[in-house]
Amino acid sequence: MRQLGSASRLIAADLTDLGITVDCLPLADVPVAGADAVIGNRAYGTEPGKVAAIARAVTDGLEQGGVLPVLKHIPGHGRATADSHFRLPTVDTAKAELERTDFAAFQPLADLPMAMTAHVVFSALDPVHPATTSATIIEQVIRGLIGFQGLLMSDDVSMNALAGSIAERTRAIVTAGCDMVLHCNGNIDEMREVARETPELTGKALERAKATLAARKPPEPLDRQAARAELDALLDRVGTA
Repeated sequence: MRQLGSASRLIAADLTDLGITVDCLPLADVPVAGADAVIGNRAYGTEPGKVAAIARAVTDGLEQGGVLPVLKHIPGHGRATADSHFRLPTVDTAKAELERTDFAAFQPLADLPMAMTAHVVFSALDPVHPATTSATIIEQVIRGLIGFQGLLMSDDVSMNALAGSIAERTRAIVTAGCDMVLHCNGNIDEMREVARETPELTGKALERAKATLAARKPPEPLDRQAARAELDALLDRVGTA
């Protein structure tokens, strides 16, 4: 785990050199056989405890480098049988099994300052709305069962898993309980639309945002050469395993 922390510490060093202080890591998605390859080798494993432990090591490395982590894709994207960039996935797994596997990987990471939602329908919990626009899932699972109380952002609002105009998607995300709306494709007209439809942070959302900013620490000293050598040695072992 220490080597994995060193790897994310190197990522943090590269980011802080560029003035970037937030990274959309770690992933706690737990893939299953037959799932779409969209998560693929981004996953840390297939056992919730292992996934959570690796995600924690990645988090530690980022935070030591002065970079805030964003936990994703809460409450889980590993079972999705479609790529949510292109269409909406529906997971029909029973609630008890989701709690034992997918959701369990996120629970040990509930203290992280930020998280990103999954554009995935969990039919056992809300057969209509993906987690991103589901008040039920955000309140009962993300805030409730998992216990995440940090700043919650959507996955990219421009992804085709979501229905309606960009404005309609933005309103649905905010209404469901997300604090922030993520937009990634650089389309300036869409960006203006998202900005018009996103309210200024107030109340608990504002408190969460302030707590998140306060959680960022100054970067700790790093011997980049030693960290790089440690990472290279780890990759060599993986390559010969």
